Amino acid sequence: MARYTGPRLRKVRALGAELPSLTSKRPTDKKKAPPGQHGALRMRSKSSTYKLQLVEKQKIRFNYGVSEKQLRKYFARASQMRGNTGSNLLILLESRLDNIVFRAGFAPTSQSSRQMIGHGHVLVNGRKVDKCNFLVSAGDVIELRPKVKENPIVLQAVDKAKSSPRPEYLEIDDNAKSVKILALPKREDVLLEVQEIMVVEFYSH
Repeated sequence: MARYTGPRLRKVRALGAELPSLTSKRPTDKKKAPPGQHGALRMRSKSSTYKLQLVEKQKIRFNYGVSEKQLRKYFARASQMRGNTGSNLLILLESRLDNIVFRAGFAPTSQSSRQMIGHGHVLVNGRKVDKCNFLVSAGDVIELRPKVKENPIVLQAVDKAKSSPRPEYLEIDDNAKSVKILALPKREDVLLEVQEIMVVEFYSH
């Protein structure tokens, strides 16, 4: 299953949850029901355990902008790590370069950060990295290339981010448009409201 590139509001309504990395300019509270002619009926129907697990899994998929194949690979890696598999999965996804650029406030959405990285506008330790799935490490320094530092979209994103809480594991320099990874993110650093245990159960069938 490929990465979703359709209307963001539709996906937020379908999952019935806010996706921090997939923000939309349109308000999401006006229509609570899922999209479609029978959305209200689906909202009232009782959900099976499988459906609940699927929704939690889809929250992660669409929030971080990964395909089903990619998410399964992350889950396999997380299951081999020490500690809680669900927390490990979220930490791996939080450590992706596209998410770091978004959480640092240099892009309005994770979609924008992926585009920025894909066009070669992001440096990691002074070297161009154009892979969104690059996993950062403690001590890494990420910065934008000079030609995009004054881009109106970047400046607007940075200005908006200043009024919001910033991750404690990031040392952000808004003027230089750079960020240092002080430590790997923890489970409590994840903005997405998700029951990762249900995702573990989904993939453990």
